[in-house]
Amino acid sequence: MSTTTLHGAPAAETEVVHVVRGEVDHGSPIDHGRAGSAFTAPALDLDRLVWPRTEPGPAFHVPVAEIVDLLVETGEALKADREGLLAEALDRMARVSPLPAEVLERAYALLWRSFQRPGLYAQIDHELGGADALDGWREVRLPENRTAATRAFPPRLVHIIAGNAPGVAAMSVVRGALTKGVNLLKLPSNDLFTATAILRTMAAVAPGHPVVRSFSAVYWRGGDEAVESVLFRPQFFDKLVAWGGEATIRGALRYVGPGFELVSFDPKTSISLIGREAFESPESLARAADAGAADATFFNQQACVASRFQFVEGSWEDADRYAALLCERLGVAREFSSAAGPRVTAALREEIDVLRSLTPEYRVWGGYDGRGLVIRSPEPVDFHPDGKIVDVVPVAELTEAVAHAGVATQTVGVYPDTRKADLRDALACAGVQRVVSLGKAGGMPPGLSHDGFYPLQRLMRWVNDE
Repeated sequence: MSTTTLHGAPAAETEVVHVVRGEVDHGSPIDHGRAGSAFTAPALDLDRLVWPRTEPGPAFHVPVAEIVDLLVETGEALKADREGLLAEALDRMARVSPLPAEVLERAYALLWRSFQRPGLYAQIDHELGGADALDGWREVRLPENRTAATRAFPPRLVHIIAGNAPGVAAMSVVRGALTKGVNLLKLPSNDLFTATAILRTMAAVAPGHPVVRSFSAVYWRGGDEAVESVLFRPQFFDKLVAWGGEATIRGALRYVGPGFELVSFDPKTSISLIGREAFESPESLARAADAGAADATFFNQQACVASRFQFVEGSWEDADRYAALLCERLGVAREFSSAAGPRVTAALREEIDVLRSLTPEYRVWGGYDGRGLVIRSPEPVDFHPDGKIVDVVPVAELTEAVAHAGVATQTVGVYPDTRKADLRDALACAGVQRVVSLGKAGGMPPGLSHDGFYPLQRLMRWVNDE
């Protein structure tokens, strides 16, 4: 099967590389995808994608310090890209990713940041209480002068990773390596190349290293029962680490049962709260609008941290002033966003065209060219703003906006910083997982909780000696 260019000449199919137990798989290629987005990937050998429980995984007894050293060296190799593996992945990613090439290029150039030593130890120290429980048995004192020992034992993990940002693959590799466990990564159709480029870079740094041999990364069609019904079993793996939308998470739940647990980074949305202090001067209003735009456009609004609804404390006129400035700032290129994103879909255009006719209750700034569009509405719109679209809603007090947060709200950006302390308890009670300074939603610092839990702690198998 071959694809065809616009001029009718055959175009080469995109070749997807698999990594199996740390080595590039040279199996027979199989066709995947559909016309216009076809690719080939090696046929799966399911037996090679599992590690037998009759023996420890390759890295089970590797000291944490050695693993950290390897990850740091991998980060330096990613930064230099001497093997050209990231350049190759970037070239191929542009064919399957919804993100613009310029955003992908900047994201790839910064992948190495996930492999820095301070961030790695921040995860180990803050999430697990130190390396001692990973490297051996930590003694704990109990009531009545009793003692016991506990260990964060290496797990066997299947990762269904998301493809909306390349950093998800880097994060998954880092967390999988720090657990000392064995890891099978399922490549998403919108990022078929980042994870394998990272793993191949690690293999080039330390060929045959136990951590290298602890990873496989392959593609299969999501929901393929012929694959998942075989692999998603407790005799092979302890936990299914799933990122993605509702369909992905519900599909994963079918296989969860005794001995096979789901660790879910499920779909989230994010909002912003802008206090009346923004209107104290033209400068403060400009700062707030720019920070709100930065949060709204992270990975062109494809990331969970990207703000879609922004609540402004003030009158309709105040909200209109903020909305007009916000729309201007949405069209600015940033580290992880482009000046122009995807054009607004026909379905959203129909919704917004109706609102344009409903002034003064609704006002709309911007067009449908992907450079940003802002709606000011008396209540949150009943559709999902997407592709650099933001809904601005005026409120008399920021506390009123808390009612619009819930368990599906991941991040809330607040302006100014001084208002966070009065809002964070109520937001946490509503179900919110992160409260940040407006403009700082993108990029979660290593060592903090993620979606309401500590990932490393949750990924481990905690075993007691009592």
